[in-house]
Amino acid sequence: MKKPTLFILAAGMGSRYGGLKQLDGLGPNKETIMDYSIYDALRAGFGKLVFVIRKYFEDDFRRLIVAKYEDHVPVEIVFQELDKLPEGFTVPEGREKPWGTNHAVMMGQEAIGEPFAAINADDFYGRYSFETLCAFLKGVGEDGSQNNYAMVGYRIGNTLSESGSVARGICQTDAEGYLTGVVERTDVRRTNEGIIFTDEMGATVTIGEYTPVSMNMWGFTPDYFDHSAAYFPRFLQANAGNLKSEFFIPLMVNELITNGKAKVKVLDTSSRWFGITYAADRPAVVAKIQALVEAGEYPEQLF
Repeated sequence: MKKPTLFILAAGMGSRYGGLKQLDGLGPNKETIMDYSIYDALRAGFGKLVFVIRKYFEDDFRRLIVAKYEDHVPVEIVFQELDKLPEGFTVPEGREKPWGTNHAVMMGQEAIGEPFAAINADDFYGRYSFETLCAFLKGVGEDGSQNNYAMVGYRIGNTLSESGSVARGICQTDAEGYLTGVVERTDVRRTNEGIIFTDEMGATVTIGEYTPVSMNMWGFTPDYFDHSAAYFPRFLQANAGNLKSEFFIPLMVNELITNGKAKVKVLDTSSRWFGITYAADRPAVVAKIQALVEAGEYPEQLF
């Protein structure tokens, strides 16, 4: 049986960060956040890397990123571009933004024929998350099941920022731990009274430390590509007049679970998530990585 593939979504333009944050060296030897994810994934049992990027930074990406891994694991690159659309559709005049994370996932169909994990390039997920997700993917690979997916559910207390409030996709699950929905909540922060968020009516709501949230770490089988290809034209038609609309993974997942076409197991992890959204986040992330290296979680030199 083939080992699962790690599919890394690295096509974002990094506009808020002020550059290609996927290529920013944050570790003691200029390692990127991706380097740590890949190191964790390989020791968990993943067997191939696929990156989705934009064509315009391919040369830098191959030189700075791909060259590190080619002697360790098979590597492929696919491209997310605005004009990669279903037959009969064209890019609307004025559209500049890519079509979103699920469109990026769709680009992997040509390179992935086995169970796979999809992650953001610029998020630090932690080793236990990769171990948990890899075990799930190996299981569905062995029994050949389809429409049986997973999402790593981070405990919300392990995802908050010291510097201010955040937005988080808070998950609802059924009694068996399967996802029933993800609701985006804003102004999520820790206070002396606990973790709170502001609901759609403007009211303050307190939630538990272990409430699962989505940080865009998913596990799929290849049939997910077919579901996405079937739904994408409907998304494009419904959003024809919105130049900033994006085809996000949670949108596709919600469509499938609402219609009973797939189920998504929410996998608990004790890993702490962190990431970079703004340039001001960078020093704290560098310090956290350095602390993990000093604690022996990672070697000084990864590859």
